[in-house]
Amino acid sequence: MEAMLSIAAVERDTGLSKDVLRVWERRYGFPDPQRDLHGERLYPASQVERLRLIKRLMDQGHRPGRLVGAPAEALAALAQRPAPVARQGAPEAADELDHLVTMIRQHQAAGFLQLMQQRLARYGLRGFVLDTVAPLTESVGHAWEEGRLHVFEEHLFTEMTTRVLRQAIGAVSGGAAPRVLLTSLPDEPHGMGLLMVEGLLALEGAQCVALGTQMPLLEIVQAAVGHRADVVALSFSRAFPARQIAGLLQQLRAALPPEVDLWAGGQGMRKVAALPGVLPGLSLEDAERALRQWRQARHG
Repeated sequence: MEAMLSIAAVERDTGLSKDVLRVWERRYGFPDPQRDLHGERLYPASQVERLRLIKRLMDQGHRPGRLVGAPAEALAALAQRPAPVARQGAPEAADELDHLVTMIRQHQAAGFLQLMQQRLARYGLRGFVLDTVAPLTESVGHAWEEGRLHVFEEHLFTEMTTRVLRQAIGAVSGGAAPRVLLTSLPDEPHGMGLLMVEGLLALEGAQCVALGTQMPLLEIVQAAVGHRADVVALSFSRAFPARQIAGLLQQLRAALPPEVDLWAGGQGMRKVAALPGVLPGLSLEDAERALRQWRQARHG
């Protein structure tokens, strides 16, 4: 007899919220759960496996309306193709992002969290990172610098957004090379950029080891050796003193094993000249590109 899972178990297993599962059931006729004696939904394991595949394809940028009703063969074929590089921004994005900033200013934490989760379900992890979290982080940063947001409001945004991203990343199955160690240097407390990069790299199947922020240089070196990292990825916000970056990167590059690549990205890298042995990247797409280049260089 086929194993059956509750809706709560399916939500944990696939990363698809209960609300999304119910909407798809009404709109597309799938999933098609059975009911127990109390009328609660029970999902056959075969449907859960299909839902996992659909979620993975959504995270690569495919729209759910084209996936849910597609034959199993078509879904399997899509899963074998490289993730699309180009993306389409939602036409309502600007207004909705402004609304999200307003919700932070009005301290509507529950509403903000719900709307963020809806956008994640609508656009998948990749689209959510590139078209929601990245521009929203920029908007919140400008609002804080201009005095339109208090520190506690900026922290509220960070905590709520981190919660949504962490849950989404946790539902992604990685495991392929390279193994990427993600962190920031001392005096760099901003970790949203690292989290966004982690989401994109995880979608590409990379093994991500997140150490959080403000890690001393020698600890980074020890962690890279201990975890047998292929890459150390750092992020510098525009608030980090630009004049210190080159020297710190040179010290770290000299201390790391030569076979470990060093990537450095973020707004803070804009004024830093090219450094030997350091791969710079200003955009999130640069991280994806660096990953593909790493694999091509080692596997052809």
